[in-house]
Amino acid sequence: MSQAGWALAVLSAFAVGLSKGGLAMVGIISVPLMSLVMSPVQAAGLLLPIYVISDMGGLMAFRRNLNRRVLMLALPGAMAGIAVGWATASIVPVWGVTLIVGVIGLGFALNALIRPALDAAPRPPRGRAATIWGGLAGYTSFVSHSGAPLWQVYAQPLRLSPLVYAGTTTWFFAIGNLVKLVPYAALGQLSPANLATAGVLMPVSLVAVWIGLRLVRIIPAALFYRLITWGLLAVSLRLIWQGLSG
Repeated sequence: MSQAGWALAVLSAFAVGLSKGGLAMVGIISVPLMSLVMSPVQAAGLLLPIYVISDMGGLMAFRRNLNRRVLMLALPGAMAGIAVGWATASIVPVWGVTLIVGVIGLGFALNALIRPALDAAPRPPRGRAATIWGGLAGYTSFVSHSGAPLWQVYAQPLRLSPLVYAGTTTWFFAIGNLVKLVPYAALGQLSPANLATAGVLMPVSLVAVWIGLRLVRIIPAALFYRLITWGLLAVSLRLIWQGLSG
């Protein structure tokens, strides 16, 4: 890669690490950043090993901070979503999925900002919602590592504590990313060149996991959810623009 490509790769790896340290929405910029210097498919393949290694750091940090019921309700849908992504990998355009994710995320973020009552009304975890949003998050995570907005649509209204929210999110995507290794390998996206580049970038992502964990531990709950809502809004607008531009 060029010097500019390596700079973007380092930023992408850092964003992935922050997301595994608890700042989930940050990681969604990784594929768009890398797509400036390579195809989105190649970018997704290069970043998956970095996601998996960063997940290990996140799982160690959040080994006691998770809501098992929320996680178990959402995982079956996620596995189904990954399977659909694998089956349709050759026929569904990435820009179309990107646009849909952006529109859904934008709608949720605007609703949360316009109706602040959401902040004071926790919802109990429900099986149907978990299956639907878990499936959509699994599918979009498979296509472009962009499952965070759809996961947030399901998980944010549950009003988990910041650490439990971050831990449950980390566990959800860690399991999904591990499963994704099989179809990614079958589709030829884990090339030796991608794996070598990912190996160089892994230390950057692990440092970022530690930084993200420190930030999550000091951010008050109300501010935490306000920040991720505004983060969702910004990321969704970016995805909509990227989808419309094809």
